[in-house]
Amino acid sequence: MSENFPKEAQEIMDARFSCDALIALATTGDNTPYVRAVNSYYEDGAFYVITYALSNKMKQIEKNPVVAICGEWFTAHGVGENMGYIRDEKNKEIADKLRAVFAEWYDNGHVNEEDPNTCILCIRLTDGVLFSNGTRYDIEFGE
Repeated sequence: MSENFPKEAQEIMDARFSCDALIALATTGDNTPYVRAVNSYYEDGAFYVITYALSNKMKQIEKNPVVAICGEWFTAHGVGENMGYIRDEKNKEIADKLRAVFAEWYDNGHVNEEDPNTCILCIRLTDGVLFSNGTRYDIEFGE
């Protein structure tokens, strides 16, 4: 992580978002902003979402991968990337984590792993602002 990502902020991010966390995801299409709530999981400067490759959000991200998110006193910008089919071997490690994190609702008919358009969206964060107990953390995410 970047030197502009204090250890205290990293610990807060992990505590708040390394679970089934509802965030707002904003994209743009045809010069119009769109926002929706998505279930997500945070790890090492990125949020992961199980979604559908043919959804409007994924079509918008394909045209313009710059996105914004917010939730739990945190706002950020990032770059969205379709990691591909959830059952692709390259996604095994993160897919296994997502199945465990989302276990409460994963098998209720919302996710169809038989459909090759069921994919993983990775939102790699670039910058953000986190608030906790009266402290503001301006974060630059990076290598």
